[in-house]
This record gives sequence, structure tokens and C-alpha cells, in this order.
Amino acid sequence: MGDLFLVRHGETEWSRSGRHTGSTDVPLTGHGREEARRLKPLICSHRVGAAFVSPLHRARETARLIGVPYARVDSDLREWDYGGYEGVTTVEIQRTRPGWFLFTDGVAPGPPDHPGETAEQVGERADRMLAKADAALANTEGAVVLVAHGHFLRVLTARRLGLPPEQGALFQLATGTVCRLGTEHGRPVVAGWNIRPAD
Repeated sequence: MGDLFLVRHGETEWSRSGRHTGSTDVPLTGHGREEARRLKPLICSHRVGAAFVSPLHRARETARLIGVPYARVDSDLREWDYGGYEGVTTVEIQRTRPGWFLFTDGVAPGPPDHPGETAEQVGERADRMLAKADAALANTEGAVVLVAHGHFLRVLTARRLGLPPEQGALFQLATGTVCRLGTEHGRPVVAGWNIRPAD
């Protein structure tokens, strides 16, 4: 069975400023597009059996730029729904909630169309996505690529390793990077993290 490659989309204006970006469809910056382009040789040096991408434009553009424009859009790959914290930075939230931390303290309720998610709900989506990725790995030769978002991919990594969703906090994930989840002696492992091409 092949490996799972996780790709966080390139930089956006909101990721650069630290604003929580869930459902807001913020485009890549010029730097973010360059981050994605630079990943193409890393992805194309491996045989890719299947690829999936979040429906948001910043992820779909990243998929195109890294060389997997055929990636299948899957809504389970969307970012954490931040509810009332959409577009707000951690520093701003901590002014009224000192010590607030997303993975353990959750989000404020948002509007009906984006009410917010708990870590457990994000973990349920991650589990569904991992089941789809495993089915693809079992039925194709090569790796499976997932192009998505920072907090979601951190939760997905935790779940892949058998950890609770909130343990995604352990896996800091930069924009425009590749992470590789593989196996050792039949057990899931982190085989590479925050990989970028050498300058």
C-alpha cells in the first residue's frame, strides 16, 4: 500500500495575518502560488494513484499548481468551521478568552450556515476522509494526495495515528508544504513533515 501525502494550500492574506479561515474563500497570494508551484517536483517524483481536494478555491488552485488538477473535490476536506471566530485572530480571541486554544476550547457559535464545529466533529470528517483514502490506496498503485487546510490536516494526522482529534495540536503545519504519512511494521507513522524543496 502506498503513502498518504498531505498538502496544505499556499499562503493567503488571511493565513499570513493569522485570521481563522474556514469557509471564507480567500485566494492565494502571489507568494502562495509560488509556494504551491515549488511543490510540483516533490509530488511528481512519486507515482500518484489518486488525489482529493477541498472544494475551496485556495486548495483547488494549489492542487492544479502542484500537478494534480484531476483531484476529486471532496467536502470532507474542507477546513474546520470556526463559527463566530471566522476571520478572527487568536490574539483577538484571547482578549476576551485569555488562554483560549482552538483544539481544547472550541469556537463561538456562528450563523446558521456556519455554526462552528467541535474537534470531535472535525475528527469524524477526518475519519471519513481516511476511509476514502484507504479505499483508494487499496485499489490503485502509488500514493494518495490530499490537498486541504492546516487545522483539518492536523486533525486528520492525529486520527491516522490513532490519537484523539484534539491531539492535532501537536502537528504544526505551514502553508505550501507536503507531509507524508506512511507505515512501519504495519503501523501508521509520520514519514515526513512540513517538507519544502531545498532552496
